[in-house]
Parts: sequence; structure tokens; C-alpha cells
Amino acid sequence: MKLTLAMRRLLHDAPFRWAVVAAALVWLLGYFVFAPEPEWAWPIRHPRDALYLGVLYPCIEELLFRGLLQGYLLEQPRLQRRWYGLTHANLVTSALFTLLHFLAHPPLAALAVLVPSLIFGYFRDRHGSLHAPILLHVYYNLGYFWIFAS
Repeated sequence: MKLTLAMRRLLHDAPFRWAVVAAALVWLLGYFVFAPEPEWAWPIRHPRDALYLGVLYPCIEELLFRGLLQGYLLEQPRLQRRWYGLTHANLVTSALFTLLHFLAHPPLAALAVLVPSLIFGYFRDRHGSLHAPILLHVYYNLGYFWIFAS
């Protein structure tokens, strides 16, 4: 199987690899701190949930937030400025993304969305495409729900 140029760039991007490793470390920490009793066969027993929560929703969210909103905001010169490596467009998009999670999630869970959102936005800016944010969002959601959904 031949990898596309975009995929090869991602695999050779050290910050992207760190974002993948960091997610696994957060899941591991959460597993030991919160001691959930994961249903390890969750994706097999609940394939529709795994597909929706792990794949479909992240793709739609990334298309809307990082693709449309952050893409539009990046066209505004003031929002192209950076704060500690993050564009203001990413900060605004991530704040809105997090705020909207308060509508359907408990406050702590909604707030926990902020850091991953900033990471997804960072890679949208870094690579100028949605490949990295979509892959990371799918990976983060699948891992999270696999360990914490039961």
C-alpha cells in the first residue's frame, strides 16, 4: 500500500507522533486514576456507537470546526497572529468547540475537550489541511471511548 505524500509528512512529523503518544499516556493515566471497568470488546459489541462516536462525529466536527470555521478565521489577518505557537483562529475555534460541548456533557468532561481541540487546531495550521486533525480526533475518540465507555 502506497502512502500519500500528506500521510508520509504526518508520519515524519515529530510533534504529530508526540500527539499520538500523549493521547495513549493520558488514557493510561485516566485508567489508573479513575479505575474504570472498561468493556474491552466495546467496539465489537457496539459497532454503531464505535462508528458514530469514534469515526463519524470526529470527521463531521473537524470538517465544521477546523475546516470551515478555523479556515474562515485564518483568512482574517488579526486571527493569523500566534500566541505560544497557536493561532488566534485556533484559540477562538477551540473555545467555541469547548463551549458547545457544555451543552451535552458534564462540565469537567466538556472542559477536557479544550486541550485536544487546541492540538487538532495546531495541526490544521501546521499542515494546512484536515488530514492530521481528523486522524487525531478519530484516534483520540476511539481510544477514549474504548477505555471509558461501558
